[in-house]
Amino acid sequence: MRRESVSLTQHLRVHQDRGHTVLEFRGEIDIASAAEIGPLLDRETGRPGALVVLDLGRVEFFDCSGLRLLHRARRRVLAGGGQVHLVCAHPLTLRMLRITGLSSVLPPRPDLETALGPGRPQADRTER
Repeated sequence: MRRESVSLTQHLRVHQDRGHTVLEFRGEIDIASAAEIGPLLDRETGRPGALVVLDLGRVEFFDCSGLRLLHRARRRVLAGGGQVHLVCAHPLTLRMLRITGLSSVLPPRPDLETALGPGRPQADRTER
């Protein structure tokens, strides 16, 4: 089931897909956009049992502020007993995820279909 995308800011759109809340990051994710995204991200990730996908497919630039957002979202979803998936295929962002170790606790999938499709890998469910 897909619901119309809601643009919360120019950097974050939210929609539902197969029972998951998809948080679609857009454009440049830096310190300025992170300040704008943070409260909205908290609202979407603070629900008990939340099923969340963090989709970086439309991100053009991503710095350490974006990494903090991902880590924060993961921690909040897992604290509420939910599940979280990450969609990312951009080589430089994937490199940042690997270097920082975030990819080991929040494994990136190449696209939304892979993250949510049949036979998908187990979601990140435990705090590490």
